[in-house]
Amino acid sequence: MRNYDRRIPLYLNKNPYDINGTEDIFLGAVRQNLFYHILHNPEYARIVEAEMKLNGMSGKRLAAKAVEKIRKPCDISLIPPIPTALFKRRNIRTMDSRKMLIKATSSGTKGKRSEMGYDLDTIIFGAALTFRLGRFHGLFSAKPANYIMLGFEPHPSNKTVIAKTQRISSFFAPPLRKSYALKYTKSGYRLNAEGVLRSLCSFERSVFPVRIIGFPSYFYFLLKKLEASGKRLSLPKGSMVLLGGGWKSFEGIKVDADELRRLSKHILGTDGACVREFFGAAEHPCLYCSCKNGHFHVPIYSRVLIRDEKNLEPLSYGKEGLLNLITPIAESIPLLSVMTDDIAVLREGKDCGCGIQTPYFEIVKRVGLPEIVTCAQSAYDLVGFGG
Repeated sequence: MRNYDRRIPLYLNKNPYDINGTEDIFLGAVRQNLFYHILHNPEYARIVEAEMKLNGMSGKRLAAKAVEKIRKPCDISLIPPIPTALFKRRNIRTMDSRKMLIKATSSGTKGKRSEMGYDLDTIIFGAALTFRLGRFHGLFSAKPANYIMLGFEPHPSNKTVIAKTQRISSFFAPPLRKSYALKYTKSGYRLNAEGVLRSLCSFERSVFPVRIIGFPSYFYFLLKKLEASGKRLSLPKGSMVLLGGGWKSFEGIKVDADELRRLSKHILGTDGACVREFFGAAEHPCLYCSCKNGHFHVPIYSRVLIRDEKNLEPLSYGKEGLLNLITPIAESIPLLSVMTDDIAVLREGKDCGCGIQTPYFEIVKRVGLPEIVTCAQSAYDLVGFGG
């Protein structure tokens, strides 16, 4: 049993983008997390044994040899990345589920879903990094706000991570009133488009700011609907748009961040810097918040690798490949290194110009594995929001 949790100083650090100053701390936390999962999760241990070519080893000997290979920051690429699709097929738990205080799924009502569980430490660390990033990006406000929630109204039957994170986002500023695009009824979720539009027009006349939270695709549909009806609003000063969940299955209509900001300013009167997007995944409980230029910079709590689609070798800056996310945050499930179904590119921080020096990544497209049906798509299927 360890005497000290090496994750603690990482989440206590006040600067969420001080990668150079926390490199050794991060590496130590990764090594400890790798050791822990190998020792307490036989299935994960077998994956490590095979992928790190440590055949015939087990237990503490396997854990020690695997950790010994992770000596420098560049060595984290040796940790086997687990595809998110695997979590959708199997429960690879390290802890007893009774120790998991929060349980959530990665997708909506269709398709295979990852069933995640987070223990108390993971929850505390997740709250800490959310607070640090939210404060850094100016998302917190003591002034109450009215909320337009372009997503699901909370209900015990909805256990998706995106529903939980959208709800958390509605507490960056004290909520006055909330209007949901998808309201829960006795017969399930139903579209509340007219209610959302009425609320938005009502909130425009309030002295309190408006915060719009939801999927970027839903926000785009809302803007286009307002544009088609000839409506242009001027939201109160301090209003913000906080988007998350990606474009999912709507790649065909996807617009870039600049276009979304332009439309938002034209239709709602919001300043471009007030439109922020989040990136995350149920299998990677680490938050990424776009900077003022719309880029996802890598915080101190994680590292991002881009891997070749054919041989999974790490790629250099500017090359497209599979997105590999690394964080030592969780001990309940081996989420140390996961590989999503996103094709992305990693760029040097200096290329952004926002002032944050850490690298940033851009999502290019999804691989489109047929068995994966995402939460945004399932909600869209329910209501035909864009129709």
